[in-house]
Amino acid sequence: MPGYLLHVGATVMCMHAGQAQPTVTNPRVKVSGQPIVTQAASYMVAGCGLTGTPNPPCATAQWIVAATRVLSGGVPVLLQDSQAICTPTGTGLNILLTQMRAKGI
Repeated sequence: MPGYLLHVGATVMCMHAGQAQPTVTNPRVKVSGQPIVTQAASYMVAGCGLTGTPNPPCATAQWIVAATRVLSGGVPVLLQDSQAICTPTGTGLNILLTQMRAKGI
């Protein structure tokens, strides 16, 4: 499905309300003045709500679904409907807000 491209300024959170940020961006492509993110970038999660429980909190996330037709540097770009899995919980990430100008498939 088509979706808006994910960029550095996008609001991404784990299922337990932890803030997720990319470890690497693609500086060659920008939307809304900010670099986009590709599937190769993992995300670091901070402030996961699972702290203090017997389950360990989300620490990182890796993207498993990305664009099928839009690549940057030979790597699929991330879209608003992309899917990721957090480690060690196995839950996903929520993309809450991103730019609304450039779409990809």
